[in-house]
Amino acid sequence: MTNAPSTGPFADLDGERLSAWLGRNMDVAGQDLSLIKFPGGQSNPTYRMRLDGRYYVLRRKPFGPILPSAHAVEREYRLIDALHPLGLPVARPFALCEDDAIIGAPFYVMDIVEGRTFWDGALPDCDAAERRAIYLAMVDALADLHSVDPDQAGLSDYGAPGNYFERQVGRWTKQYRASQTDDLPAVEELIEWLPATLPEQERVAIIHGDYRIDNLIFAPRAPQVRAILDWELSTLGDPLADFTYLAMNWALPRTGANAQLGGLDLHDLGIPTLEEITQRYCTATGRDAVPGMNWYFAYNLFRLVGILQGIKKRIIDGNASSKDAKAKAAMVEPLARQALVFARQAGA
Repeated sequence: MTNAPSTGPFADLDGERLSAWLGRNMDVAGQDLSLIKFPGGQSNPTYRMRLDGRYYVLRRKPFGPILPSAHAVEREYRLIDALHPLGLPVARPFALCEDDAIIGAPFYVMDIVEGRTFWDGALPDCDAAERRAIYLAMVDALADLHSVDPDQAGLSDYGAPGNYFERQVGRWTKQYRASQTDDLPAVEELIEWLPATLPEQERVAIIHGDYRIDNLIFAPRAPQVRAILDWELSTLGDPLADFTYLAMNWALPRTGANAQLGGLDLHDLGIPTLEEITQRYCTATGRDAVPGMNWYFAYNLFRLVGILQGIKKRIIDGNASSKDAKAKAAMVEPLARQALVFARQAGA
């Protein structure tokens, strides 16, 4: 799960300044420090950190110029600091550093959660019964998150008021424009159609923003979610954004060992159908149904286009975080075309 550090025991960070800061802010000696950068990850570079004989996770913003409001590790830290005491499956947070001078970018330290990460949604190493249990646990964990009262969690100001999808379509349109490198007709049509067809928002919840199976850590030998990772896109908003982002994996054709399930024999694999997970989520959250999923699928892919376009721009600027950044950037146009397919099915 790790790769070799890029420069000695401190990966690409300044070990001396970091050791001193950890000693001042984590009630540790700050000695015997080493870091190994996890591979992958397009947002905030993340490291397995050994400190005084114990392991932690360090997560930082990318170095260099970044888009406004992107890579907000400070928000991530605030969120897990609020959710951990409530019993939600998040890593225990330890310390936040907002001073660029320490390692070159803001960062935070949290506990390391050991367990299983599933990169392939088909779960090839599990039997049918375990596959079903894993997917149901994933839906249940999302329902539990959406059941948290933001006010009681101290997060009433974690997102802006008003229609969530209106805000998000506007945000990702701006992010796309700020990093635009090509003229893509499909994106232009989505930018015109989405804000004119916004669904009415009925509920407000804490939403993850990137909820999928490979952003979860499961217990080593049980279908139990032990930690939800990568909260960079979290906010207050419409919980259907999270659920339909997850549900989209059932609608997208499978193109490799990824989270997508379209075209698989779900019955044979033991994986619940889209109808089954929708009913389970609705029962857990007190909903009757999730109507008009194609609009949500188009929106979610449009948002991914905005995210991946940012990666593409960082490649051009020489500031991409991971080795598969080029492959991710190449998905911008195909995802935009697929989003338009869903938009057409929704009446565009």
